[in-house]
Amino acid sequence: MDERKPGFGRRKLLATAGAAAAALTAAGLPVLGTGHAALGEGKLRAEPLIPPNRRGIILYGVRDRIQAAPDNSGVPYGFERVLAHLAEQGYQEVEFAGYTQHTSILGRQITPAEIRKILDDNGLVANGTHTNISPGSLDAEMDIAQTLGMAHIGTGGDPSGSAYQADWDRAAADWNAMGARAKARGLKLYTHNHDSAYDFLLDAGPLDANGRPTRSTGIRRLEYFLAKTDPELVYLQMDILWAYLAQHRYRTYTNSAGKVRTDVFDPILTVANRPRRYPLFHAKDGDHTANGYNEVPLGEGDINFQQFFQTIGLPDYHHANYEMDDAQLGGSSDPGKSLRTAQLSYDNMSALTVYTR
Repeated sequence: MDERKPGFGRRKLLATAGAAAAALTAAGLPVLGTGHAALGEGKLRAEPLIPPNRRGIILYGVRDRIQAAPDNSGVPYGFERVLAHLAEQGYQEVEFAGYTQHTSILGRQITPAEIRKILDDNGLVANGTHTNISPGSLDAEMDIAQTLGMAHIGTGGDPSGSAYQADWDRAAADWNAMGARAKARGLKLYTHNHDSAYDFLLDAGPLDANGRPTRSTGIRRLEYFLAKTDPELVYLQMDILWAYLAQHRYRTYTNSAGKVRTDVFDPILTVANRPRRYPLFHAKDGDHTANGYNEVPLGEGDINFQQFFQTIGLPDYHHANYEMDDAQLGGSSDPGKSLRTAQLSYDNMSALTVYTR
């Protein structure tokens, strides 16, 4: 059976607006306003769906230019030039993915204090980071985060790569303790998901030769982690593309009786039912294929960011960080590619509009 679903990207939004509105109405969720006649009569007003001060980018997506040595390409390189360029594109927030650049730029490595000055000079705010989070490294990482002015500190890896409940119990205990330390310093600790974090726990019998469960009660790994951690101490950053890939990949589990059960993951409802657990997002887009998604610039794919961000609400709380992994890195043959993709993605993010009365 073909389980592919129709695309809902920005470029396809008008063609699917009627069906989307009907689905939202049936679920009791907000419906997009449409029609220029109503706007002309003054009954509606258009507002950006993602406020300008919540439009960000994780610097992993332009790491090729941050790490580049000075060259003759005319393309910005290093923190000072790349961050200034991103600010000119319109971005007001950045999420870090490392704090180093090519040492030939300064003759040494740049310092967090020097990066902070670059941020301030360009009107940029650091909204988070992907860094090494462990009980032993946390204090040093929080020192850097506070130098850079962050309100959130996080990691790009899952809390536990395990399929077993006992390992997620240990991870939850560690993260509750680290989250308390972060809160004491005015920071929110967060973890970032990949698709496998939404796979089902193996938490039911029969047991294997090592005494580990081989079947599932239908609880997803990250859902279990959310339930076991304190909502005032531990937060999540949803990578939207990875979440939709999980929807595609992890649809069934085998229960203790050996019966296959279907349970389709819904990224929107996962956030909408507890929106304050998700202060940050990776706004990553993709074209839907038979095997999942092929990553594309934000707004050029099949993910309905309009529906996603309007339904979850709290636009002044959520931070949307554009990300694209490797597909946009142009290398020596096209050194400006990642920055052009960042501009296209910013333009598409800023074009998302909500109509309100």
